[in-house]
Amino acid sequence: MPGCRRGAGYVHRAASGPKPPGPGAGGDAGPASGEGRSGAVAGPGPSADSRVSPAGKAQEALQERYRLGSLLGRGGFGTVFAATRLSDGAPVAIKCVPRDLIRHWGELPDGTSAPLEIVLLAKVSRGRAGVIQLLEWLELPDIFLLVLERPERCQELSGVLAERGFLPEEEARELFRQVLEAVQHCTSCGVLHRDIKPQNILLDLASRQLKLIDFGCGAFLQDTAYTQFTGTLSYSPPEWIQHQRYHGEAATIWSLGLLLCHLVMGKHPFRRGQEIIRGRILFPRWLSQACQDVIKRCLSMQPSDRPSLEDLFCHPWVKGVPLP
Repeated sequence: MPGCRRGAGYVHRAASGPKPPGPGAGGDAGPASGEGRSGAVAGPGPSADSRVSPAGKAQEALQERYRLGSLLGRGGFGTVFAATRLSDGAPVAIKCVPRDLIRHWGELPDGTSAPLEIVLLAKVSRGRAGVIQLLEWLELPDIFLLVLERPERCQELSGVLAERGFLPEEEARELFRQVLEAVQHCTSCGVLHRDIKPQNILLDLASRQLKLIDFGCGAFLQDTAYTQFTGTLSYSPPEWIQHQRYHGEAATIWSLGLLLCHLVMGKHPFRRGQEIIRGRILFPRWLSQACQDVIKRCLSMQPSDRPSLEDLFCHPWVKGVPLP
């Protein structure tokens, strides 16, 4: 079956996950039958289906409309399977999130209560190619199912870097710009991803387009400081380590600086809390001064010294303008 390479998941953090959702969908076992809900999310993607199944028919709809394939990934927030939509053969990914793992809930525009990840995806899954599209979601008694788009030939950016080590600046710049555009779109929708890293960026190997995935750590954007950290600790900014608080945009810029390090250096510059607070980065000789400048600005120890998203778009290196 075409799809993401094995081990490339839409989730992270190794943990046990649920079994495939139902024998009719291609799995070995599934949750008990019962009342359920489902909803379709309009937006771009492989001919998203706008039908909404009646209450109590969510599991039957899953079995009738999708054929489950191989495991793509398993993590602390759920398990992801490759699947095929039977109506048109389009490849999709089905993320299974057990109800007892859901900590945060939100409200959809129609007033429906749903896990926050679904609410956030519904907000960003319109009009932007750089964000994974939520095609529909289904609720079963013990589990929520998120049906997501899945490029036929795709790989996590972490897998690309594992194979190649690091990317030439020209290639890294194009990918970094795409991530900036995806993050800007999320911000304009009032959504904070909070876990930007190579494992959560999917690369379409045919079109070279990136998609930001896994909003399981996401939150609504707020002007005030966040006092709870959700995400990958090695990507936490120094203000969290020192003061247990951070602001959304400044923490996002920090994670973007770490991402750019990964792209052009092939590694994370910090691994332990003390290294993050110390903030020393050893740049390779081949890296241009302009690229180093972007990284240094993003990884400023003081949040107020970091650039805004708009500042990054205007930086000569990001724009591809040679420095005098």
